[in-house]
Amino acid sequence: MAAPPVTSRANGATPVGGKAANYGSALTLLASLFFMWGFITVINNVLLPHLRSVFELDYAQTTLIESVWFIAYFFASIPSAKLIERVGYQKSIVIGLLIMAAGALGMTLAASLPSYGVTLVMLFVIASGITLLQVAANPYVTVIGPPETGSSRLNLVQAFNSLGTTLAPLFAGYLILGRSRSGTAEAGVALTQAQRYADAQSVILPYVLVAIVLVVLAVVIARFPLPALGSSTQRAAKAERKQHSLWKHRNLTLGIPTMIAYLLAEIGVANLFVNFVSQPNIAAVTHEQASRYLSLLWGGMMVGRFVGSFVMQKIAPERVLTVFAFGALVVVAIATFTTGPMAMWALIAVGLFHSIMFPTIFTLAIRGLGPLTEEGSGLMIMAIAGGALVVVQGWLADHYGLQNSFFLTMACEVVVLAYALWGSKPANIFLDDTAA
Repeated sequence: MAAPPVTSRANGATPVGGKAANYGSALTLLASLFFMWGFITVINNVLLPHLRSVFELDYAQTTLIESVWFIAYFFASIPSAKLIERVGYQKSIVIGLLIMAAGALGMTLAASLPSYGVTLVMLFVIASGITLLQVAANPYVTVIGPPETGSSRLNLVQAFNSLGTTLAPLFAGYLILGRSRSGTAEAGVALTQAQRYADAQSVILPYVLVAIVLVVLAVVIARFPLPALGSSTQRAAKAERKQHSLWKHRNLTLGIPTMIAYLLAEIGVANLFVNFVSQPNIAAVTHEQASRYLSLLWGGMMVGRFVGSFVMQKIAPERVLTVFAFGALVVVAIATFTTGPMAMWALIAVGLFHSIMFPTIFTLAIRGLGPLTEEGSGLMIMAIAGGALVVVQGWLADHYGLQNSFFLTMACEVVVLAYALWGSKPANIFLDDTAA
């Protein structure tokens, strides 16, 4: 995959070097970026049960919506890398935010029609904008400071991503489910065609508000002097590049399928949470009430990332990942084999144990890549497309029951645990892999 080279002043960035490399203000601004894409991504978790009612979808069709979202990561990663190479990180981030804003406004069109097809297209557009932000921001945060605290730093800004994911269910639950018949009705109540049409309109206001915030954030970032990445992470020259192979780095080659497995677990739990909790044998609540519990799941992820950021300054990230992966396996098993409040709270606890997985797997996978860091980062971002496989869990839920579909989640936790214990150990590490 073509990865963007590190840019300089020509791309609107201020070089980092020595004590002048005060990247605290840049990280603060980027934290708001992580917040917004977490916020808009998790609106989907509330949107899916809503669309399931509006368009009378089965679980496979419902999870297909999320699959389209993650397919965007596969198709948009390479164009995103080329765009960053052409215009630089800062302009690319601004463009990404504007693409997201356009998709959010397009969602109002989808709601006005209403149209399942247009909804899929606009969610793809939003996800493409987020992909551009991911390709730029994740490696940027990882390597902008000392390499030994890369996992800690990425966990910290990802905690603000989780703050967005915690608030999004409350926001969308009130403005979408709270203002719709499908959100306030008891589980299993059929809606009339007029009620479904009226429910579709409830999507318009929240997405208009999101679009406004995204445009404002784009303007702020366009005017901010972001520092450039250190020279040690610049992509190798063409002649030098031939001497190196990404595929000799075990931590990267195994990190890619591990990231796919993790995303499948995270997205499967989040997307099916509202329907799971609403079941009579679990909590027997409305979708609107279930969305409030969903905010607790994402809140646990936020807390876990703040704690993980601190802990990983003292303890090796692979050891922390081992503990969290084992904990996730235990609570998913409890949610799968029990019923009632215990099953519900076990699934909520998954958020806490999933918290550090994305940023930690990411930083472990690109550890020791030296001049290949950005190319490896691009591959890890493409791996996010693995979230599209959540449609498999939707199919399992349709054919074998919603609760039984979490056996797939358990298998994913085992993959992450194996990576933490063995697969994350770097091979062929660049010994001079230090940040400027």
